[in-house]
Amino acid sequence: MGKTKICHHNHHHPKSRPIIFVLGGPGSGKGTQCDRIVRDFGYLHLSAGDLLRDEVKKGTEIGRECEQLMKDGKLVPVDVTLRLIKKAMKEGKMNNAKGFLVDGFPRAVDQAEMFEKKVGRPRLVLFLECPREEMEKRLLKRGETSGRSDDNMATILKRFDTFLRESVPVVKFYDNLQPGILVKVSSVPPPDDVYKEIYCAILSFKGESDDDPMCAALHTDSCDKIS
Repeated sequence: MGKTKICHHNHHHPKSRPIIFVLGGPGSGKGTQCDRIVRDFGYLHLSAGDLLRDEVKKGTEIGRECEQLMKDGKLVPVDVTLRLIKKAMKEGKMNNAKGFLVDGFPRAVDQAEMFEKKVGRPRLVLFLECPREEMEKRLLKRGETSGRSDDNMATILKRFDTFLRESVPVVKFYDNLQPGILVKVSSVPPPDDVYKEIYCAILSFKGESDDDPMCAALHTDSCDKIS
């Protein structure tokens, strides 16, 4: 676990703005890594959870419906989440975002399939691997200051169960969908080390990793090991 596979795959993609999915269990560090990607690549960060929480805060009809589901640790209906993501992407295009970073979606295989049909295929799917004990420790620590209603032990356990049941098959789905689309990165090391792997994975699909000395070394090493 934890060794990133970064090899070149020459798939032809339209020159549309790339979409990257960031997957990982609750507390795996998705938000921390997304902030760095936004800083370096100019992508618009779309957190499915944040979009939903905004609706809850605004007290919209969707927000009220979602609030109860989130408290129960259940998944929000896919069409609702997809509608919010598409709306945010449309606004992002108007604001010249260079790409889209979608965090916390898809959380189930039917969501992945619907995104494929309604929006398109992501260029890269990052999966942050982290042991359950580590994620639990991080979430409880965050709960001391976050004020989030879902950062408590009862809800954390429900979220872990939901993640394992629904989301782990999503990782398998992308692994089988297209060679090289899924990149697994261990998120246990310090955030800077985790980000090096992610940074090089993004440069790789952009065809720029060989120009970066750190990534060229990482790329050669990883491909030698898995070829």
